[in-house]
Amino acid sequence: MPMYSLPVYAILLFLSWQLSSVVLFCASDDRIVPGKPLSPGSVLVSSDGVFAMGFFSPSNSTKKNHYVGIWYNDIPERTVVWVCNRAAPITDISSANLAVTNSSNLVLSDGNGHVVWTTTNSNSMNSMSAEAMLDNSGNFILRSLADSSILWQSFDHPTDTLLPGMNLRLSHKMHPLQQLVSWKSQYDPSPGDFSYSADPEHLLQSFTWQGSRPHRRSLVWTNHLFRMNYMGRFNSTIYMALHHAGDEVYMSFGMPTGSFVVLARMEVDYSGKVNILIWESNISKWKIMHTQPEHECNTYGYCGPYGYCDNTQIIPGCKCLDGFEPRDDKAWIAGRFSQGCRRKKELRCTHGDGFLTIPGMKVPDKFLYVRSKSFDQCTEECRRNCSCVAYAYSTMSGMDIDGDDTRCLVWTGDFIDMENCTLGGENLYVRTNRLRGNRRKINTLEIVLPAVSILLLLICVGLIWLCGLRDKQVRKNTWKRISLGDTSLFNELVARDTKFSILSFREISVATSNFSESGILGQGGFGNVYKGRLEDGTEIAVKRLNVGSSQGAAEFKNEISLISKLPHKNLVKLLGCCINEAEKLLIYEYLPNGSLDAFIFVDTRKSLLNWPTRFKIITGVARGLLYLHQDSMIHRDLKPSNILLDAEMSPKICDFGTAKIVAVNEQEEHTNRVIGTFGYMSPEYAMEGIMSVKSDVYSFGVLVLEIVSGLKIGTTNRARRCHNLIDYAWSLWKDGNIANLVDSSIVEGCSFDEAVQCIHIGLLSVQDSPYARPLMSWVVASLNNEVIELPQPKEPMCFGYRNWN
Repeated sequence: MPMYSLPVYAILLFLSWQLSSVVLFCASDDRIVPGKPLSPGSVLVSSDGVFAMGFFSPSNSTKKNHYVGIWYNDIPERTVVWVCNRAAPITDISSANLAVTNSSNLVLSDGNGHVVWTTTNSNSMNSMSAEAMLDNSGNFILRSLADSSILWQSFDHPTDTLLPGMNLRLSHKMHPLQQLVSWKSQYDPSPGDFSYSADPEHLLQSFTWQGSRPHRRSLVWTNHLFRMNYMGRFNSTIYMALHHAGDEVYMSFGMPTGSFVVLARMEVDYSGKVNILIWESNISKWKIMHTQPEHECNTYGYCGPYGYCDNTQIIPGCKCLDGFEPRDDKAWIAGRFSQGCRRKKELRCTHGDGFLTIPGMKVPDKFLYVRSKSFDQCTEECRRNCSCVAYAYSTMSGMDIDGDDTRCLVWTGDFIDMENCTLGGENLYVRTNRLRGNRRKINTLEIVLPAVSILLLLICVGLIWLCGLRDKQVRKNTWKRISLGDTSLFNELVARDTKFSILSFREISVATSNFSESGILGQGGFGNVYKGRLEDGTEIAVKRLNVGSSQGAAEFKNEISLISKLPHKNLVKLLGCCINEAEKLLIYEYLPNGSLDAFIFVDTRKSLLNWPTRFKIITGVARGLLYLHQDSMIHRDLKPSNILLDAEMSPKICDFGTAKIVAVNEQEEHTNRVIGTFGYMSPEYAMEGIMSVKSDVYSFGVLVLEIVSGLKIGTTNRARRCHNLIDYAWSLWKDGNIANLVDSSIVEGCSFDEAVQCIHIGLLSVQDSPYARPLMSWVVASLNNEVIELPQPKEPMCFGYRNWN
């Protein structure tokens, strides 16, 4: 396989080698013959110069262990693709060698003459003459000189890497399964914790194993060929294919004949990821073309029974199948998905049951493989068996297995390890309940119900149109009646929540000492907030809205209609209201520690918020925001002054006067009236009026950076030429000094791992593109998992446009 690279790389590589290495290169050959062993200091090089073989020691290894391996010869980054003695390193290589013996075997001996590693072949007793050669494919072949037959080859004994042209055995009729086994660490080639091989029970899928436990499962094969297009310096196509070789089935990896040849490899790395990599000669780096698991959500069974990982999101997250719901809502919100989902309605098996088609799925594990069935037969196989809860079907496009090119899978137990895929998914057909009764009645309903629905829809549209024509004064008079004391608007609230009260103006006036200035807690968007105490001793906070302000009236209606529907421990509780001719008042629970900004931005008080308290505030705000987003609500003004702290310093989000509900089926909305606080507004909202839940995520990111650092968003740093806190955090991040962002008043007793993780999440949340920002479900899950691998944040776009002159 030729390597197309610029001559400059060969020149630089040549100049960088030590003199001894240059001499060895000049004296190298591509084969070992009897009486001419491979010794330390000598190197075999394939005839096309792509691969080299010899003794090596991992560059950063703390131990002086030596191995014999194969690597790419003419790239500056040594990449080992095969190791013969990985489980038995040599510590003394003074007289070590790899030789072809008279019995036609390869033997690796250490400096004391002890055999460290050897091959065995069935023809060794014939004492035939043999030689070992490093092939251009990277295969090390022991061949008979008499008839050129292959006695042994490294391709039959892979380590952690699959090269183009190698076959990985998936079935085990005549020979055992083959597997790739990871290195123990980045610099230790000994066998590691992770391995990659076919499912011993079904060659239709493969697994990455961590010991004996599944770590990652592949898609179930639907075809004999899987293609990936690589758009790099030279366009190439990488394929993975199933094929027969004799009585066994193998998986191969490579490039179609005629395509531009690039260096490519598939590996299982020491962290458990299976990567397909391409060598980018123009930048002298390996580029990952495909990796699995890409996210924690993609690990085996992460979303629990009947849960699936939705890979169509920017950051994949767990969801329940249609017709299912989380078994434990609280755990699900907190990012603990192991209990999975359950059916909303119990499944009652009848012959008339239907199947819900869920497209684009990585179908579950633990299936039964039913042979020689057409699609209709596969459907009927599941329908007539009440224990069958789902099925999937595919033809193998001419790739028959034991004479059968059909693939009917059925499930009789829980679904485990599902994903919604962006590539390679298939239809999963899940059993659902059908309407019971006479078939003729069902058919009639199927005709009548849609017609009735259309009629009702037309009536509703007509009524909405008529309402839209009503005079504005009618609406104004209606609201005026409510303002004058018509409390019918709140009857439903009172009936639903006994803690929600409609109080008289006199009660509020007495409670607040006639709205004494000494009782002012702060200012809301359109009026003051007072501390009060009711006759029963309940402490309250009263927001007094300006009656003459249309914005104040809008805020009042917003708070009443929205916050009263959202009971959550991290949202401030609305206790009641009061309206009359002069005033509109909202009554909230009183939180003794006031707002967050009164702590983190005040030098004499910020030390009162130690790191555990700040982390509790960050996670609490995240959960509260997630709760809002699950009800399709956008807060639009998240900032420290809108985070209140109770007696235990637990956070509660407040001030919902500018909140907005987005339709469930809408991703974003446009508005001509931008409301909020600059610095906390996302770029798309501030500049274009585009709002979505990702607008709140941006505000949350700013808030996190402020909580960790104790600095305001407007903080500048002339030394680093930073215009605000985001600039400052990013400059520290790219220089590897992000821990310096932590507030100096809390350094003692701070968990820097948690703090850096929070900063990392904060930087991900303030990325310029809303599509790059995570969802709050992912944020909550990540805050509760210290070992999760976070994606790298992108540099804010504004950095490229700043003029520092």
